[in-house]
Amino acid sequence: MQNLSINPELKALIPPLTSEEFAQLQTNVLAEGIREPIITWQGTIVDGHNRYELAQMYDLPFKVKEMAFASMNHAKKWMAENQLGRRNLTEYVKGELIAVIEDCIRDIGREKYNEKSVFKGNQHSAPLSIIDNEPKHDTRKIVAEKLGWSTGKKAMFDVVKKKAPEEIKEKLRQGDVSINQVYQEIKKEEKKAQMLEKIQQQKVQIEISENIKNGDSLEILESLEDGCIDIVLTDPPYGISYVSNRSMYDETITKRGLLNDGKDEAFELLDKTCEILSRKAAENSHLYFFCSWAVFSSFEAIISKYFTIKTPIVWDKGNKGSGDLENDWGNQTEIVIFCVKGKKLVNTRKGNLLFVPRIHTTKMVHPTQKPTELLKMLLEVSYRDGDFVVDPFMGSGSTIKACKEINAKCLGIELDAEMFNIANNFINE
Repeated sequence: MQNLSINPELKALIPPLTSEEFAQLQTNVLAEGIREPIITWQGTIVDGHNRYELAQMYDLPFKVKEMAFASMNHAKKWMAENQLGRRNLTEYVKGELIAVIEDCIRDIGREKYNEKSVFKGNQHSAPLSIIDNEPKHDTRKIVAEKLGWSTGKKAMFDVVKKKAPEEIKEKLRQGDVSINQVYQEIKKEEKKAQMLEKIQQQKVQIEISENIKNGDSLEILESLEDGCIDIVLTDPPYGISYVSNRSMYDETITKRGLLNDGKDEAFELLDKTCEILSRKAAENSHLYFFCSWAVFSSFEAIISKYFTIKTPIVWDKGNKGSGDLENDWGNQTEIVIFCVKGKKLVNTRKGNLLFVPRIHTTKMVHPTQKPTELLKMLLEVSYRDGDFVVDPFMGSGSTIKACKEINAKCLGIELDAEMFNIANNFINE
């Protein structure tokens, strides 16, 4: 029997047969012999490893067909292309074979570059093109021809091949999971890692701003002098137990939830806050309370006990939120209840519809964060030099950030200690 060489590197390119496939091949060769020749290159097997194993096992005769390849890379490329014709290969295994072909094409290009390089004395010059007049290889075209994959699927495969652990790759080879499933899981884990890193970075405290306080807003408001507040600009809990259903990621900031956002506790808190503010607000002052249309009537009933409600302001966020997709209009607004104590004059008379795009979830540091630009538009109407602005429910710190940008004296209060640290970093970034 002719002895052939086996190169482990080349053999590793061959997707292994399943136990059932090997048993069927064994049955066939015992019944019919080894009909197809074993393909070799320089005496080394490039196709037929399983047939050669059975030939040795049962002392069966076989034929050999010697191939001529210009290099190892040409041999590997041929092997990968030949294996793509096998049945029952999983999508991931096909992708791995395509990856081998891509690598070989790249390395063959380098080989041709070296062949076409010329030496002149101690100077080494090379043609501008790596493969000169050789036909250029379009990877996307190869994938389309060999697999029928879209470029998007090829991109997903590349991510999975690079980032999936080996045990997951083995499941992919067996067909237990799909490329898309693993890709989505990788992106989910990356998103989670990014969010955790962002939160961790925000936990790193810098010097705490003097104009923000971590604690109970009722207690801190009570500590202020009566009549000292000129403007209240705040976004209190709405009493709707807010947690976004829009984001696909469980770790996104909009899934975080809010303190005191149960219906009864939120309305009770608003009532107590307004009672204190009625004493702490200046004789001529402006107050702005963000709210949802769903609780507008309740907010209006509470706030109107202490202040005169004027024209409500509508914030157009630019895109619709989630909700009843089949039996309702898409809501893309929030309401700002504008009210006064006494008669503080406006600086300019704006229309009550304000268009400012909502902040994208990936850029938010708080579940209900308001754009700084929007808050500055409200301050533009009410703020005069020397005014004292207070936000009893600071959240992200956007109000304080807006005040800082116009050099306004201000105070922000936040009960949530973790959120307070995040806001502090946001304000001072």
